Formats: sequence, C-alpha cells, structure tokens
Amino acid sequence: MDLQPSLSGRYPNDSPTTTSSSLSKTVSDAGIQNLSSILNNPLAGKSDASWIGWLSSSTSVSPPEFAPLISTKASTDLARSDFQGYVSSISESYHRFEDIQKHATKESLDVDSIGGQGEALVACLREVPALYFKEDFALEDGATFRAACPFANVSDNLVLQEKLSHYLDVVELHLVKEISLRSNSFFEAQGQLQDLNVKIVEGCSRIRQLKETIRLLDSDLVDSARQIQELNDTKSNLLALQRKLRLILYVNQALSALKLLVASADCAGALDVTDDLQHLLDGDELTGLHCFRHLRDHVAASIDSINSILSSEFMRASIHETGDTDSVILSKAKARASISVNGKDDEVKLHEEETFNFRDRLLPLIVGLLRTAKLPFVLRIYRDTLTADMKTAIKTAVAELLPILVARPLESEFSPAERIADTDGGGSSLASKLRSLSSENFVQLLAAIFKIVRAHLVRAAEVKKAIEWIMCSLDGHYAADSVAAAIALGAMASESAQENDGQGGSLLPYTSAKSAAKVPPPSVKANEAMNPSNMSRNFRADVLRENTEAVFAACDAAHGRWAKLLGVRAVLHPKLRLQEFLSIYNITQEFISATEKIGGRLGYSIRGTLQSQAKAFVEFQHESRMTKIKAVLDQETWVEVDVPDEFQAIVNSLFHSEALISGNTDENESKITVKYNLVIANDDGSLRTDTGNLDVQQQNEQTESSAKTDNKTLKDNLPSSQSNSSNTKDRGKSTAQTLVYGDVGYHMVNCGLMLLKMLSEYIDMNNLLPALSSEVVHRVVEILKFFNTRTCQLVLGAGAMQVSGLKSITSKHLALASQVISFTYAIIPDIRRTLFLKVPEPRKALLLSEFDRVAQDYKVHRDEIHTKLVQIMRERLLVHLRGLPQIVETWNRPEDGDSQPSQFARSLTKEVGYLQRVLSRTLHEVDVQAIFRQVVVIFHSQISEAFSRLEISTPKAKERLHCDIAHILGCIRSLPSDNVSNSSTPNWGQLDEFLAQKFGGEAG
Repeated sequence: MDLQPSLSGRYPNDSPTTTSSSLSKTVSDAGIQNLSSILNNPLAGKSDASWIGWLSSSTSVSPPEFAPLISTKASTDLARSDFQGYVSSISESYHRFEDIQKHATKESLDVDSIGGQGEALVACLREVPALYFKEDFALEDGATFRAACPFANVSDNLVLQEKLSHYLDVVELHLVKEISLRSNSFFEAQGQLQDLNVKIVEGCSRIRQLKETIRLLDSDLVDSARQIQELNDTKSNLLALQRKLRLILYVNQALSALKLLVASADCAGALDVTDDLQHLLDGDELTGLHCFRHLRDHVAASIDSINSILSSEFMRASIHETGDTDSVILSKAKARASISVNGKDDEVKLHEEETFNFRDRLLPLIVGLLRTAKLPFVLRIYRDTLTADMKTAIKTAVAELLPILVARPLESEFSPAERIADTDGGGSSLASKLRSLSSENFVQLLAAIFKIVRAHLVRAAEVKKAIEWIMCSLDGHYAADSVAAAIALGAMASESAQENDGQGGSLLPYTSAKSAAKVPPPSVKANEAMNPSNMSRNFRADVLRENTEAVFAACDAAHGRWAKLLGVRAVLHPKLRLQEFLSIYNITQEFISATEKIGGRLGYSIRGTLQSQAKAFVEFQHESRMTKIKAVLDQETWVEVDVPDEFQAIVNSLFHSEALISGNTDENESKITVKYNLVIANDDGSLRTDTGNLDVQQQNEQTESSAKTDNKTLKDNLPSSQSNSSNTKDRGKSTAQTLVYGDVGYHMVNCGLMLLKMLSEYIDMNNLLPALSSEVVHRVVEILKFFNTRTCQLVLGAGAMQVSGLKSITSKHLALASQVISFTYAIIPDIRRTLFLKVPEPRKALLLSEFDRVAQDYKVHRDEIHTKLVQIMRERLLVHLRGLPQIVETWNRPEDGDSQPSQFARSLTKEVGYLQRVLSRTLHEVDVQAIFRQVVVIFHSQISEAFSRLEISTPKAKERLHCDIAHILGCIRSLPSDNVSNSSTPNWGQLDEFLAQKFGGEAG
C-alpha cells in the first residue's frame, strides 16, 4: 500500500510521536462528515473556493483519484456527436441543475420581497389563525377541538382537511424561507472551520521542529549553567538555615531570660525582651516554625504577668501604704486626743522630698503601664479600689470609735431626757448607736472620719499630681524620652485594641501595636485618627481623664458615707440646740470644702443632704417656737412686767449691728453673734444669770404644757411693776420698768419679751446659717404675722377672756398690747436690715414686700387699739348721757339745794382722769395726745348736743348746769391733746361755745 504524503511534506513515520497521525485522522473525518453539507450548499456557486479545491487540501483523498480522463482522440477530430452520449447521460442532471438555479433565483427574489429575517414568520402569522400558535394548543381538549374542527358533515370535513393542508404548506414554506435566509452565516462559519483545520496541522508540525531544537540546546548549553545555579541555591538555603537556627537559639534564650525577669519583678527588662520577641512575631522571620507555634501565647502571658506586677506595685504605693495613717488617727481618737472640729490640725501633707521620692517610685511603674497600654485600665481599677478602701476606712473608724464614744461620759451635763433614745428600741444596731450619741461625741466621730478621709484624699491627690507630672511636665527630665516613647507605643497599642475589639483573642493589644501602625488607613479621616501625634494626644487625654475620675470617685464615696451618717441622725438633728447643730453643720461644711478643693468638683449630693437637714432644723425650730409663742399668748394675762437687763442687752446687741451695715460687712458678719444673760430660776426662787452665747432653747417634746411651764417660769422671773421690786434688787438682780429702744421706753408683758427672745434666736440662726437666710427670713415673717394676729384676737377680739380667764379687757390691757405692738413695729426695720445682710439678691424684693406688709399690719393693729380706747371712752360717755335727763329733773325741783357738780359730771371726769392716768403711765406721750384729741372732740360734740336738748326751767337748774359744764371743761382742758386751735384756751371746742351762748358773760 502506497503511503500518502501529508501537507507538510513529511511521511507519517518521520514524526517522533503519533500526534500528527491522530490529528490528520481527525481532520480527515471532519472533512468527510462535512462533505454532504458542502455539496448541498445552494449557494456553492457564489463561494470563492471550489469544493474540488477543498477536497484537494484534505489528507484523506488522493489527488490521483480526481485526475481528468485522458482522451485517445485528437482534438481536431472531435464533433458534437461525440458528446451526444455524454450530453444524454447528464441531461437529466443538467435539467435538475437549471431548475435548482431558477428556484434559487426565485427564492432570492422572495427573500428580497420579504425584507429580512423574521418577516416570513410574521406573514405566516397573518395567514394562519392564531389558534394554532397557542402554547396550550391540544386537540385532545374538547373546546380546542371544536374551535379547530367546526365540521358538521363529510363535505365540511374534506374542506377542513384542505384548509389544514394549506395551513401546513404555508408554515413549511415560510420556515424554508427563514432557513434559507440564515444559511449564509452557517456556511461561512463552515468555511472558517475548514481554514482553522489547515492551520492547526501546520502548527503541530512546527511544534515538533521546535521541540527537537530545544532538546539539542539543552544537551549542549543549559545543563552546565543549571548545575551552577542549583549549587548557588543550595548555598543560599544553607545560609538561611544557619540564620534560622541562630534565631531559634536567640528566641529560646530570650524566653528563658523573660521567665527570670518576670520572676524577679524586673518589669522594664522584661518589657524590653517582649518588645524584641514581639518584633520577631510581627515580622516573617518566625513564620512556619512549628516549635514556636505557642510563642505568641507565651509573650501574651508574660505581658499579663508584667501588668499584674505593675498594677500591684502601683496599688501598694498609691493606696495600701496609708493604713498606718488611719491607725494613728484612730489611736489618737481613742485616747481622746485633741481632734479639731474644723479638721485643720495635723494636716496631712507630703514634704517636698517625700513628694520627689514618691514620684520617682511611681515613674517606672507608670512608664511600664504606658508601654503595655494598660494605664487607663489600671487607673479604673485604682479608682474602684480607692473608693472601696475609702468606704472600708470610714466603716472601720465608725466600728472602732463608736463603742468608745457611746460609753464616754459627756463633758457637759445634760438631763436624761435630752439623751436621745433609739427610735427602734433595739439599742444594739449601728444606726441605734449612732442615734444614741450626743452631738458632741458625734462631732468627734465626724472629726476622726474627716481626718481619715483627708489622709486618703491627700494621698490620692499626690498620685494624681504625680501622674500629671509624668504625662505632661517631664521636659528636661532624664526619663522624658522614655515616657514619650512609652506614650507613643501605648497609643498605638490602644488604637490597635479598639480596631481589634470585635475579633477577640488572648493576646493583649500591646502585642500588635507595631503591626497595626503599618496598616494603611482607608480614608483621610482615618489617616488623621491614625496620626501618631493625634493618637498620643488622645491616649494622654484618656489617661488624664481616668486619673481625674479616680479622685472624683473617692470624693463622691466620702461624700456618700458622710451623708449616710448624717441621714441616720436626720430625725435628731432638728431637735438639737443651735450651737450643737452648728458644730455638725460647720464640720460638714469644712469637710465639703476640703474634699471639693482636693477633688476639684462640687459635691452636690452631700450639699443637698446638709441643706435639707439645715432646712429641717430651721423648720423644726420654727414650729417649736410657733407652738411656744401660741401657748405663751394663750396664757398671757396682759400684766406689765419689769424688764431684766438681759433683755435690754439683747436689744442693744441685736441692733448694734446697724452701725456695721455701712462698714465692711464681710469682716463683721462673724461678729454679729448675740450675747445676753439667760435668766435661770434657782430652787429657792432667786434669780441667777448664765452669760454666754445665745443658744436656741429647745425641748425634745414641744407640747403646750411645756410652753405653759416656760411662760410660768418667765412670769416668775420677770416681776411686775406692782410687785416687790425691792426684793429683786436685794437679790442682786437689776431690772427696769421699760425696754428702751431708740431712746424710747416701752412697757412690756411676758409674751413681748418671749417674742424678743425668739427674734434674737432667729437672727442668730440667720447669721450662723447664711445659706438658709431666705428660709429664716420667711419664718420670721410668719411668726410676726402670727403674733400680731393672735394678739389682735386675744385683746381686741376679747379672746383672752376665754383662754386666759380675764374678766374683762380693760384700758390697761389695751395700753400694754399697744406698747408691745408698737415696740415690735419699731424694731421691724432693724430686724429686716439685719436679716437681709445674708439674703441673696434675687429673693430680696419678694421678702422685702413681705416685711413691709407685716409692718403695715402692726401699724394698723396699733391704730385699731388706739381707736378701741377712744371707743371705750365714747361708750362710757353715752352711758352717762343716758342718765342725764333724770339728773336734770332733780335740778328743777325746789328742794334741790346742792351747789356741787352733779353725779354725771363727777363720774365722767373721774373715768376720764383714770384713763388719762393709765394711758399716761403706759403709752408714749404722742400716742396719749392722739387718743385724747379724739376724746376731746367727742366730749365737745356729744355733751354740747346733750345739754342743748335739756329743758332748764329754774334759775337753780341753770346754775347747776353751769356748774357741770365748768367742771367738765376743767377736766377737758387738763387732758393732754395735740389739738392746736386758734384760741388760747386749751382744748377749746363746741362745749365752750355752748357755754358762751347759754350764759353769756357769766361764762367766765
């Protein structure tokens, strides 16, 4: 069998492999399979390449098989008849060929007329009903069958079959047209595939040649060079292995050194080792070393241990070394050493050398915590520990001092009733023991606690200052560079911890600080946040904030414990005397000021507690005074009493501050403490004085009976003007009949002196508790209103006849009430001026208006009393005038020979004279004149009118009338009056005119 040559000119056995033969076989098969498609191509005449040429390129067909037949005849002897056999043999094929050509031409015309692909299908849809194109078309469906085959007989069936056949021909025709329109692209792609097969065969042979060439080059040139390169690679690998082994040795030694450094608490050296190891972990040098797969965990555990050591040392240096100070303070308190109430003695403060030593001690601890970025966390632990230690110290102080203070006898003597019993009745709980303490012992307990708290806060403040100095003020210090580097490293570690917060892991943020710094920022804003300077600034601010919050928390804890101690005794403090409460108030104020100065933040909670207790104290004192003054007023008999010098001293010292108002008020505020002699009754009834600071006299139970007792004691101690004043003087007690104020003397009764004493106590509260000045002023206004109203009810309203047992309200009672009201009205401006030294400006306007209304009420009350006195005299006059006609009848009788004034004139002038004597001894001259001016006017008008209506029939009666008028006018002219008339005769009036008119010249 002859071998067929390939397109490359080589025989199949020349190929080193069988790839070429298999590829040729595949191409040959493809050509044979596509031959029918080429022969059936209706557009084969239009193709550039003939099918014979394509067959010639195929390797499966030998060219000799398609060689032309060689004719045996000469070309000149050929005639048409010679081809007749050939023509007749191909005539049928030729005619078929012509028909195909015509058909193709017609189809091309039809395609052109259709206009493009898809138009034939559109025409088909127009000719065939849409029913046959539905997706759910199925003749099995009855409705579809009836719609598609609507025939009734055989003839209709034949017509329907013809119609359906026509529809089928139309669809097939248009499908053929669409296929012919798309045949060009198909056969063009077929031609390209044939060209591709040719090129693939050429490429395969070229590859065989190149492979052979490369084999020759490898054997002659490349092998020696490749060996040199391999040897060099082996050398490099051995050197890298040596470095890796040295690194392993270094890491192993570093781990051993790290364990020793951590065990010896050398935190700085241990952190240096962890820095080196962390640098190796962050790089690629240890990647893939299975022996160091746990190295990162070992480093993290070492850093945890270092942080624990640093934290413990920091806590020990900052907090736990203050225990000795607490013990010293408690021992002094137990030994009754002098503990200043204001807490200013034995001030706890570090000396300059101690401060430097303390800072040097904290410096390495702070630097180490900064390097591990744990300083904010440790400061939070420090804050909690400091707060707990503060609470524990206060609790320990209370537990150790309370039993001693409970059993300690009081230096001052108190009655058993003044010792406050436990309200629970148990007597064993801590709260009950605190409530059982006297105010003096409680203040001593507070003083000890104050010193303990201050010692802790001073230590905390020194820690705060040391940290601030390390963080901000190390310029020029030998450790400045170390601190700056530690802050930068800690800032990066903190930033890395925030970024990896959600990822978890056992490794501390410190371990990934350097790698985090290498990560590029995603945006400009993130770039600013990751700026090292901004990170360091934020980290420093975080440390300083936590540092400050620790002192704040300690102050808040101290305030809370102090407020709790005050709260336990909240029900007792309002019942204390002023000086007792003031001692607690002052030490609390001093405690608040000292802690706020150290902490730098206001203690709103403890200030609120103190303010509420102070308000409760003022409110309780006010209620007790209101109860007492009500009881005193109800028991008042409105009898004049002598005024001891103690009350005159109260007036003088109370309003001596008026001279200070125009001067420096701030320098003299503390000096306006009223002093007076407190009147105390001995068992034998004599009087003794106890000079000292004014104390608010309070009882634990404010009942009406106790107020009555106080009133009775006061009446016993204040002798009346009619009593044995000589006995009082013999006992050495100096008294006066009037209370002098503003060079004017006032006659006083018991309730007036009690009110004066209470007002002085209110002024003391106002001066000593300036924060509650507005509350005190409001209470003063209230008690003044109550005193005025109740006095009016008792005297003008005659209420004293029911509550005090008076038989009647006399002019003497009215005069004394007028004196008390006038005295109170006179001192109101000075009381207001003294009280308003402490009142805040925003509340002055409202309180001033309240005081003005109270003063106006007192003035109106005084005028009403004077009007009442005039009304009494008018009523007495009307009573006498009603009996005048009977007296005049006796004048007209012949047997009347009496030449003296009648009983009417004598009784009237006697009563007027008595009223004059009473009022002149009690009231001021100006008030007496104002009252009798009205009395004179009433006498003139009423008596002259009554006499004008009388019928005088006899000269004797006329003489008696003249005698009565002259007697009455003599009495009127002797009355004090501020009536200024044109006449030279005193108190000239209508009665004088009536006398002149009735008797003419005989009037003189």
